[in-house]
Amino acid sequence: MHNTINQGSYALKSHQDPRTVILAFRGDYAFLSNFAPCTVILPAEGNLPAMIFNSTEQAYMAWKTLDLDVRKAIQAATPGEAKRMTHEDGFPLRPDYSDAGRLAIMLELNRQKYSIRNPELRKQLLATGHALLIEGNDWGDTFFGFSFIDGWGHNHLGRILMQIRDDIRAYIHSA
Repeated sequence: MHNTINQGSYALKSHQDPRTVILAFRGDYAFLSNFAPCTVILPAEGNLPAMIFNSTEQAYMAWKTLDLDVRKAIQAATPGEAKRMTHEDGFPLRPDYSDAGRLAIMLELNRQKYSIRNPELRKQLLATGHALLIEGNDWGDTFFGFSFIDGWGHNHLGRILMQIRDDIRAYIHSA
């Protein structure tokens, strides 16, 4: 999918896709943000226990380290504080940190976010219909989002959410 967004007009071209476009996970669509409150569990790995988090942002930031004490500090923080913690000098980043790992855990956490564990969020995601979901941002995230500053982005979070929405819809229709 090739997207171009003109920041001034927020016009979008996507292979002449006629779908509705959600350009940012704010306002009525804030529930799509990783900062939105929800219950998710960061799975146990190695000698680290499973941990419950109040947002996908906190769980994802905790996944970035294998230090249990740091994970606990992230668990107690707000989503914004958790994100800032991982950008501090000396943050103990996990040695196997990779784009593939980032995508896998983000998919897992968002599958939980929109599971029957969080029925209202699941309903809201389905209510986006067939809209193109773009995690447009002004902080320069071009991996999970589309940076309005840089004028491009991979939009992996938007793609993950559309995949989950399609999977839920397929499951409902097959039941």
